Amino acid sequence: MRRVIFNQKGGVGKSTITCNLAAISAVEGLRTLVIDLDIQGNATQYLLGNKISDANKTIALFFKDTLSLGLFGGQTVGLSSLVHETPFPNLYVIGSHPELEPLQSRLESRHKIFKLREALDQLTGFDAIYIDTPPILNFYSQSALIAADKCLIPFDCDAFARDALFSLMQALAEVKADHNEKLEIEGIVVNQFQRQANLPTQLVEELLREGHRVLESKISPSVKVRESHSHSQPLVHYAPTHKLTDEFRALHAEITAK
Repeated sequence: MRRVIFNQKGGVGKSTITCNLAAISAVEGLRTLVIDLDIQGNATQYLLGNKISDANKTIALFFKDTLSLGLFGGQTVGLSSLVHETPFPNLYVIGSHPELEPLQSRLESRHKIFKLREALDQLTGFDAIYIDTPPILNFYSQSALIAADKCLIPFDCDAFARDALFSLMQALAEVKADHNEKLEIEGIVVNQFQRQANLPTQLVEELLREGHRVLESKISPSVKVRESHSHSQPLVHYAPTHKLTDEFRALHAEITAK
């Protein structure tokens, strides 16, 4: 199963949700891979403890190699050669790199938008794949949506995020109609949800009235998230008995029960 975590708004918790769901998947015995397509590389740092300095050991090399097909006659870099072990059993990552930024315009002009899907179709040995994306509908996020089976949408209970949701849903519908008819909008993950506050409850009720798929499991705000970032340990390892970890476990159970 390939899941992409995507929202065009920044700061909604994409990398945190990606890494914590993947870590729980790995703890439950599934061989799990995270692919970091966000140039910021937050998921890479969260899982490895640092960003990868050598672009030739990241997803950047894969995309660079797709540009050489016409010159050398065949793609030589498979995704399996770019996989890094994390300190956590069953959990692996293909890291991001800033070199993705200058590659983007060349990849777009050469119509390489389907190359990630093709490469993932050839990749074996993983039970679950989670793809972290940049907070914009660019070449990399579109590549991820085309390659994925399901899409999770983080929503941070903010009025601006609410206003941007319509254009986001339109963009996802276009990708589904034009490039990936099997893509399923799995649901909206409500993040930073304060149960005692009026605005978050009101926003969630509005989403439900409008017919959006809002997942029942919601993620509360907590300083434990920042602490886990600084220790480069997903919550299931950093604070296994914490309430927030239980919320991520519930979210993982909800999406994998379908």
